[in-house]
Amino acid sequence: MISHQQRKSKIFHGFILITAAAIASITSLCCTPALAEMPSASYALAKHSANDPWWKHAVIYEIYPRSFQDSNHDGIGDLNGITSRLGYLQSLGIDAVWLSPIYPSPQVDFGYDISDYENIDAQYGTLADFDKLLAEAKKHDIRIVMDMVLNHTSDKHPWFEESKSSRTNPKADWYCWQDPKGYDANGKPIPPNNWISGFGGSAWEWVPERKQFYYHMFYKQQPDLNWRNPAVEKAMFDSMRFWLDRGVAGFRLDAIPTLFEDLQLRDEPETGGTNAQGDPNLSDIYTSNLPEVHDVIRRMRTMVESYPGDRVLIGETYLPNVQELDKWYGGDKHDELQLPMDMQVGFTNKLDANLLRQRINDAETKIGANQPLFVFDNHDNHRSWERYGDGVHNEAISKILATLLLTSRSTALMYYGEELGMVTSTPTHREDVKDPIGITGWPKEEGRDGERTPMQWDDTQDAGFSDAAKTWLPVASDYTTINMKSEESEPTSMLNWYKELIELRRKNRAIHYGAMVMLDESNPSVLSFIRKGPGGKASVVVAVNCTSEPQSVSLNAQAAGVSGTAVKTLATDAPSLKGASSLNNITLPPFSSWVASIQ
Repeated sequence: MISHQQRKSKIFHGFILITAAAIASITSLCCTPALAEMPSASYALAKHSANDPWWKHAVIYEIYPRSFQDSNHDGIGDLNGITSRLGYLQSLGIDAVWLSPIYPSPQVDFGYDISDYENIDAQYGTLADFDKLLAEAKKHDIRIVMDMVLNHTSDKHPWFEESKSSRTNPKADWYCWQDPKGYDANGKPIPPNNWISGFGGSAWEWVPERKQFYYHMFYKQQPDLNWRNPAVEKAMFDSMRFWLDRGVAGFRLDAIPTLFEDLQLRDEPETGGTNAQGDPNLSDIYTSNLPEVHDVIRRMRTMVESYPGDRVLIGETYLPNVQELDKWYGGDKHDELQLPMDMQVGFTNKLDANLLRQRINDAETKIGANQPLFVFDNHDNHRSWERYGDGVHNEAISKILATLLLTSRSTALMYYGEELGMVTSTPTHREDVKDPIGITGWPKEEGRDGERTPMQWDDTQDAGFSDAAKTWLPVASDYTTINMKSEESEPTSMLNWYKELIELRRKNRAIHYGAMVMLDESNPSVLSFIRKGPGGKASVVVAVNCTSEPQSVSLNAQAAGVSGTAVKTLATDAPSLKGASSLNNITLPPFSSWVASIQ
């Protein structure tokens, strides 16, 4: 069976949803007038028409709460810490924050094992603290998106404790229970089939009380819910309503393709070799992306659309191709997720102009009139700094990725610290690993601690994240130079590059909502495209050099239906391009980015 990261990302360490918008009280935040060339100081939520939902042009920022800001001196980030940093997020230009799980949990999988869907874990704060965060975020024009884990609960959830107690209790059928296939010579029960947990070993756990196995796609402490039982759907939808009623903008849906399994319990086909835990690699055709999940999503979409304020569903959707991605939008009916994550672009792990061009173009042309959602970083994968970097030009390459994320026609999803150039800081010794998958799979599987280290705010002790004697994970060793405070005052820093691009995304009509057309499509080294200016406004050209050598290009805007060859540079990390005046004979330095207005 594929590993946890293959299931959730299919790229982690070499392998490879969000109902959003505000309640009626924040609907006004979504209704700014047609976007003019807005002043640089303006961070009002931008829309170009009353018919456009806020999320269509948004920059969404994932926060791993344990690692963002500690306010109570215990070395763990919390809700009040996030509230204290809303000013920074507003200055960056963030429209919405996605919080990874903050519900009560035994923390076996750091919150993705939930024991109560309608409360806050004490280490993060209280419901009152959450309500304060919502209210203060609204003042900063920022929405809050919750992480909703629908595939499984914690084995400490009252539902599961009741379910496992007998075969006749009211919740006996709320989880995926199966009789053993038989018994071995020693009387030991044999699992129903060969399914493997993404976290190591059989996906079936024996419970003596019921004399049955339960299925767990992830840790054994994360039993899968039985979504074929209507009572489960009602209970989970009710929990979502609890947060929608409270005012959240929507949900990011964790591992959402995995809600259903094959009723016939057929063995997964072996694909050869073994994973980091030593288990055979298996296909997931019987345990992921089954067609029944789409019926659930359509009903979920109807439920969230009963709320005002353009609530949005974002999906963690690692899929094999763009055709499968289109199904998660609901195809031509557009009645499922508004924003399934497009991992086809951000996790190629190759700075390859041809490949990136193809994947971006697929999102432009093969998902109907739906809005793409691009993402290069998250809490389950090594940071893009290393995945795309060559070890020498990592900063310039990361600026290329930022350029593609923020100037293409997509909603943009960022991960905390990405804008600073934070690196992956993987533990060097097994005894320092906190992530259980790293503990069980070490050293082949290093775990996910490296991409979850504390946010680097300044050069003081523990990077301004905490003043505790010990933080839950150590701060990365480069915090004295890579931090928010030092980068704010450095004009060419990674942070200021992100700010510049996000501001352009808000101010410039072409980048904000103009059509996108690829240029020079046979060029293997330079990726370039046009964002067409609507309503007579100037179009914008974007070009990035994906190689370590200078590249000279002449770009034909007429191929995109845009007249003119004179340009004015809007943003570049190459001093030689600041004075560029023509689309002809442009020389792009190695790993450089260039954004220009066509006059």
